Amino acid sequence: MTDLLLGQVLSFTADPFVAGPEAARLEEGLVIEGERILAVGPAAKLRAAHPGARVTDYGQRLISAGFVDAHVHFPQTAIIASWGKRLIDWLNTYTFPEEMRFADPAYAAEIAARYLDLTLAHGTTSVCSFATIHPASVDALMTAAQTRGQRIWTGKTCMDRNAPEGLRDSAQSAYDDSARLLARWHGVDRLSYVITPRFSPTSTPDQLEALGALWAKHPDCLMQTHLSEQIDEIAWVRGLYPSARDYLDTYEHFGLLGPGGLYGHAIHLEAREKDRLREVDASLIHCPTSNTFIGSGIFDMAGLMAAGHRIGLATDTGGGSSFSMLRTMAAAYELGQLRGHALHPAELWWLATQGSARSLRADHQIGNVVPGLEADLIILDLASTPAIAQASARAETLWQAIFPTIMMGDDRAIHATWVNGHLIR
Repeated sequence: MTDLLLGQVLSFTADPFVAGPEAARLEEGLVIEGERILAVGPAAKLRAAHPGARVTDYGQRLISAGFVDAHVHFPQTAIIASWGKRLIDWLNTYTFPEEMRFADPAYAAEIAARYLDLTLAHGTTSVCSFATIHPASVDALMTAAQTRGQRIWTGKTCMDRNAPEGLRDSAQSAYDDSARLLARWHGVDRLSYVITPRFSPTSTPDQLEALGALWAKHPDCLMQTHLSEQIDEIAWVRGLYPSARDYLDTYEHFGLLGPGGLYGHAIHLEAREKDRLREVDASLIHCPTSNTFIGSGIFDMAGLMAAGHRIGLATDTGGGSSFSMLRTMAAAYELGQLRGHALHPAELWWLATQGSARSLRADHQIGNVVPGLEADLIILDLASTPAIAQASARAETLWQAIFPTIMMGDDRAIHATWVNGHLIR
C-alpha cells in the first residue's frame, strides 16, 4: 500500500545548531511506500506521481518525525512523579523496590506494554531504555516493541554491588545474561541490544571489565550508562575508585568509552572528560526534567554543542517527571535560559528527533522526514488547547506557531502516530 499524507511536513536539511533555523524545511506532503518514506514535496506533484495512493489530508496540522527518547528507565513507569529526594535516596526509596518486582515476567510485560502505550500517546516512536537485572525485563520490552513494530534499544541493567539483595548479579552472570540476550534480540526486526552497566557505583571493577570485554566483542552494539549526574555521586565514585583520574576514567579504564557510548546526564564534567568524550565522539544525553526534579544541576547545552559534542535529548523516565518529549523540550529551553542561552525552537525540535537519533547512531534510519528513512511520524495539532490556539494564531512564522506547543503541549497535541509506515493511533 502507498500512502500520501498531506499537511505541513517538517524536515531538516542540516543541524540547526550549525546552520541556524534555516536548516528546517516545510513541504506540503509525503509518500509512504511500505515502511519507508518514498518522497516529500508539493502536494500537486505528489498526487500526480502517485495517482493510486491512499490520501490522508491532515490540513494545517504539522507532520514531523516521531520523537526519539534517548535515555529512559521503562521499569520506573509506575513510580514516575514520586516525591523527589537526592539521587541515591531516590534510588533506594523508589527505584530499587520497584525494580525488584520485575523478577515476575508477567509484571514486566504489563509495565512494558503500559510504558510503550503511554509514550506513543505522547508522540514518542523510538526509545533507548534501561531494563532491570532480570532478563525477563528485556524480553518484555523487546516483545512489546516488536508487536508494535517499533525501533527500540534496551539492555539488562547490570549491578553487582551497592544494591539490595535480589537486584545484584555478578561479573560473570552480567556477561553471560547480556551475551544471551544480545544473541536473541540484537538486529531482530527493529530491535537493538544495549550493553548496560547502571553506573560505576553499582558495578565492581570486575563487572565493568567483563562488560567492556563484551562490548569489544560486539562493537556494533551501543553501551549506555550514567555519568556525573550529581556532585555527591561524583564524590562516591572517587571513594570507590581512588586511582581513577575522574568519573569518566572508571569507564575508560575498562573499555567502556567509545563512539557507541551513551552517557546520561553529563552535567558536572571536568575538562579532561569533555575532551575525551569529544575525541571518541561519544554521545551525551541531556535529561532536563530529571535534572530539575532530582536537583542535579544544569547541563551546558550551548557550551558542549559549541565544542562539537554529539548530544541527544531524553525524558529519563521515571527520574524525569514526564513521558512527554514536548515537556522535555520545554525544560531544556528553561534550563538553557538559566545558563544565558535561549535554545531556538528549531534546535529543540531537532534535538527531540534527528539529534536524538544521531546520538543513537540511527539518524540514517529514523528522526527525519526525508526519502529513504523509516516512516515513524507524528501529526501534531498546533492549536490543541485554547491557550495554545490563541498563541499560535498570532504567529507570523512557522517557529512562532510551533513554540507554544513546545512550551504548553501534551498528549492532546498528538493527533495521530505512524510507526514503520502504519497508522497505529
